[in-house]
Amino acid sequence: MPRPRSEPRVILTEGSIRILWEEKTLTILPAAGPMIDEDLADFTVDLDSILTWDPPHDGEEIDVDELREITQAIEKEFDRLGLIVEFE
Repeated sequence: MPRPRSEPRVILTEGSIRILWEEKTLTILPAAGPMIDEDLADFTVDLDSILTWDPPHDGEEIDVDELREITQAIEKEFDRLGLIVEFE
């Protein structure tokens, strides 16, 4: 019987979001682009830039279900901290 999969752990670092999930790591840098005065997001994630895990698992693509769980974990952590995250 397969063991239940753990949830992604979100760590906010200065200037990035780090995801730890089982033996894999993902570092997400803020989306590039001009800041708009009305933009209230504390961090903007470019979903198109999340393709693979960090080395040594960089040969493994992040599938749609994993990406969904990662974004939900990020939203949950940002909500817990009273911060705003935006996904593009």
